[in-house]
Amino acid sequence: MTAVPVVLRSAAPARAAAAMPVDGPLVDTHGRVHRDLRISLTDRCSLRCTYCMPEQGNEWLARSSILSVDEIVEVAEVAASLGITTFRLTGGEPLLRTDIAEIVARLAALRGPDGPVEIAMTTNGIRLPELLPDLVAAGLRRLNISIDTIRRDRFAALTRRDRLDDVLAGIAAAAASGLRPLKLNAVALRDVNDDELVDLVAFAVEAGAEMRFIEQMPLDAGHTWDRATMVPREEILAALSRRWELTPVPGRGGAPAETWLLDGGPRRVGVIASVTAPFCGACDRLRLTADGQLRNCLFSIAEYDLVPALRSGTGPRATAIEERLRACVWGKLPGHAINDPSFLQPPRGMNAIGG
Repeated sequence: MTAVPVVLRSAAPARAAAAMPVDGPLVDTHGRVHRDLRISLTDRCSLRCTYCMPEQGNEWLARSSILSVDEIVEVAEVAASLGITTFRLTGGEPLLRTDIAEIVARLAALRGPDGPVEIAMTTNGIRLPELLPDLVAAGLRRLNISIDTIRRDRFAALTRRDRLDDVLAGIAAAAASGLRPLKLNAVALRDVNDDELVDLVAFAVEAGAEMRFIEQMPLDAGHTWDRATMVPREEILAALSRRWELTPVPGRGGAPAETWLLDGGPRRVGVIASVTAPFCGACDRLRLTADGQLRNCLFSIAEYDLVPALRSGTGPRATAIEERLRACVWGKLPGHAINDPSFLQPPRGMNAIGG
């Protein structure tokens, strides 16, 4: 296997580090308290979505670089002690990890200052029918399942795999499991699925789920993102408004999605408009890549390396992990600057960063 080169593992600026808190919650220089850690378990996936990665020629992370269960839990223990209350497992496709149930169980056993943590997962759903009972028993509490189209021809073209039946079976298993809220995610793509937005919401309603549309972001491995192919928030809402009356739901907090009631509720739809309506001011999320790099923003070009703290074998590891967590948060910028001419797309693709 060929390891993907990881670039720019930087620390917080020296002028900010002098004032960095050494106790209390994980807070950045803009007063944002961080309570959500997204943990990527692998960069591999069973699909090849066109907006995420090429069909062939992917350079996967070396297996030796992927964090073990013990290493993931070690980081999570420190994060929970510092006020992280939600751990979301992502990928790539997290269900490709053969130890996924053990990971969920050990993370679900953690407690922070405010009590037990919550374990969530974002998945393509393909392995849910066989794995979901064990995951629920292990402590999984919330699920997001990605599905960009419910048309077989489009699904095969978009994902380069004929696996729609498997994804639909996964959604059915999740709907029957009682895990709520159940959310379905779709990236809205011009001339690909933008005529299917109403159908996707209707499908989600039938499944007892909340549909969430995501503006396409510059996170593809091939760096081919084009703003013209993105369906913006206002177009999504306009299309849905022709079918339902949309009532905004207040109290969004740090959630990435704005939500609306459909015809007065209780069913909802969400939109994650990272490009046209950024929500950076309330962001409370950190990310841990599968190979042990902390990221304070999905679009960051800087990473904070936890591997030395986890594998050096010397010194108090929890202290070193906490220092890196605090430095990562303290170095967070006010926003991602996608709409600024100086914006640089992250070197890693979305599958290697973690959703």
